[in-house]
This record gives sequence, structure tokens and C-alpha cells, in this order.
Amino acid sequence: MFTGIIEATGLVKEVISNGSNKTFWIESSLSAALKTDQSVSHNGACLTVEEAKEGLHRVTAVDETLQKTNLGDWIPGTMVNLERCLAMNGRLDGHFVQGHADCTGICSDVLEKDGSWEFSFSFPEKFAALLVEKGSVTINGISLTVFDVKKKRFRVAIIPYTFEHTNIQAVKAGDRVNLEFDLIGKYIVRHFKLYK
Repeated sequence: MFTGIIEATGLVKEVISNGSNKTFWIESSLSAALKTDQSVSHNGACLTVEEAKEGLHRVTAVDETLQKTNLGDWIPGTMVNLERCLAMNGRLDGHFVQGHADCTGICSDVLEKDGSWEFSFSFPEKFAALLVEKGSVTINGISLTVFDVKKKRFRVAIIPYTFEHTNIQAVKAGDRVNLEFDLIGKYIVRHFKLYK
């Protein structure tokens, strides 16, 4: 379980294809503190640390993860958002995040607002019931509040701190991002589908 509050960014240093899987070596300020078998959110996808050494750590994404996320697009030099799992005595500064991306969305527009930014994203309409005005979503693992919610698109506002400390700074029109919709909303929608 995560919160969507990014601890650090990392850089992809190496990508290795193993059949339908891809293994990534990530360099980050967080890598030295990681241990084998630890769960870490990478752009909102929960991956298991397989090895950590000398400021680097290694993770592998299976085909299912590659199909539902933007991890298959990663190349050396790609900036990645990182978050360790929530400690039970920690504060929930974002919202409940599983680290299981539901789909990818496409950035349709970036608007600079004299010190902040507004990003617009399109997403598959089948997920429309999971977004509500002023509700939560994770974009590349970042917990954000949505507004101007439509059936197939929404917008988010980005403050300078988030822009400077996450890979949202590198997102431009046409880029794919990982989306995870609110966990509580998923259970509510499923309940009404089963018991209406």
C-alpha cells in the first residue's frame, strides 16, 4: 500500500529483455536504503526489489504490467517516480494507493499558469465512473486531485514543489502516463453493479 507522495525520482540506467519480461536497473538517492524483496512504487507500479547495490536497484516487470503501464516505454535516461510502501505508523498525506495501475492515459495539453501548471489527460471511457470532481487519482504514482472531469478526460493542477520533485516535469502532450483510480470508488462501483 502506498500514498502517492513521491519520495524520490530515479533514472533508468539499463533495460534488459527476458522473454516477455523486462528488467530495469534504476539509479536513485533511495536505492541505497532499499532491501531485496521490498515493494517499491515505480511510476505507480508496485515492483519487487531484486537487488540493490552502489546507488542502484534492480526490478523486473512481467508482461501483464508492461501491457497496462508505460513501463514498456522506458529507455535508459527515463525519469521514474519512486515511493516506498506506507509504514503503519506513517501519515496518509495522499490517498490509499495500491500500486496497481488500471490503465494508461494520454497527456493532451500542458498549460503554464504563471507559477503553476495544468495538465489535461484523456483515458478509456470504461473507467469514467471511477472519477469524480475533486476526487483522487494517481498519475505516474503521484496522488493528485482532479477537476473538469468528463467521460474521457480530466485535468489536474500542479504546484511548483510537485513539478520540481517528480517526473510530471517531463510529461508533454502525447505522452503516456500510468493511471490508478481511487480504491474506494472501485468498491462502490462494484457493489452497485452486483446489487442493483
